[in-house]
Parts: sequence; C-alpha cells; structure tokens
Amino acid sequence: MYPPGPLAGPHEAIEDCNVGGYHVTKGTRLFVNIWKLHRDPQVCTGRRMCPATSFATHVIHLTLARLLQGFDLSTPMGKPVDMSEGLGITLPKVKPLEVTITPRLSPELYQTN
Repeated sequence: MYPPGPLAGPHEAIEDCNVGGYHVTKGTRLFVNIWKLHRDPQVCTGRRMCPATSFATHVIHLTLARLLQGFDLSTPMGKPVDMSEGLGITLPKVKPLEVTITPRLSPELYQTN
C-alpha cells in the first residue's frame, strides 16, 4: 500500500504490445503508477510485500548491533543532529548526517593477520 515513490522508474517496451487496452510501440518509455496499482482492487488483492523483507530485517539488525557494540558514535563537536527535511519525494535531509566513529577497544584488537 505504501510504495517508496508514486511512480516506478522508466521501462522501455522491447516489442509492440498492448497495455491496459492501449497499443504501445517498441521503444516507448513507460512510467508505471505504482500508487494507483496498489489501490486498485482488481489488480492488487490482499496484502503484498517484498519477499526479502524478513532477510533484510535480520541483516540490518545484525549489522546495526555489531556497529553499536564495537564503536562509540557521536556527532562532531557534540552538537545535536539536524533533523530538518528538504523538498522532494523522499524528503531528503537539509544537512547531511555527520558522525564520528570511535572504536571501543584498543586498535591492536581490530588487526587481522
């Protein structure tokens, strides 16, 4: 129900075809309105989701846990993170996040032979 953006990236027809009753000639670029498809009961019945969601969640949790366990994170000069949003479909941050990462243990323990 909530795609990351309302439109899919451009797709190009590799041969003449019909889409939604319209003739589309080879080489035509199409932008799919994902937002509309997700809300059309004739196209989308029931809940839909990415099949790799569970795997991605486990990987993110493991990576984040290892990062938080092994390093201290802080901002330069100890200032709070600026959370203001810019304009755009994905609401980008106005100022990029700057983080200082410091190992928790002595550097010798991080070396591999």
